[in-house]
Order: sequence, then structure tokens, then C-alpha cells
Amino acid sequence: MKQPQSITSLPESPDVDRRRRMTRYFIAMVTRVLCIVLCFFVHGWWLLLPIVGALVLPYIAVVLANVGTGGNPEVLRPGAVVPVPHNADGAGE
Repeated sequence: MKQPQSITSLPESPDVDRRRRMTRYFIAMVTRVLCIVLCFFVHGWWLLLPIVGALVLPYIAVVLANVGTGGNPEVLRPGAVVPVPHNADGAGE
């Protein structure tokens, strides 16, 4: 079966976009908290990994949260209205 024809190229709604960005931010902050907790349990030079993660992840999370959808911002609109001739033979007026 054919896919339905799209009449516009509207981007996703602001609510869906906001929810997606908040989810990305939340995942990054949970990962940061895990890095901070790992700092108490990891020893040696491995300790640098969670420290760097805890310091860099806030910046990455904010950048990811502020990035839009990256889709096409231009909305395509249908073309102009084409007049249709009134006579049946299509000869015009």
C-alpha cells in the first residue's frame, strides 16, 4: 500500500522537540552523577576518566540540549492556484 502524501513539510511540534532535548540533558546528567560516584571507587590513573567525564559532561549536556532538531527549517508551501477553464473542451474563454 502507498504511503500517504504529505501536504506540508512542517517540523515536529515544539513540545516534542523540548521533550527530546530534556531527555538528552537528563541522560547526560545521570551519566555525570555516575562519574562522580565512580570517583570514590576507582583508583590509580583510571580515576582520571570519571573526573574528566564529570567536568566535561555539563558542557556537552547544555550544548546537546540547546541544539534543535537539525531538520529542514524551511516549510514548503504549495504553489500558486492554477485557473481551470470553464468549457468542457479546455479551449479557455
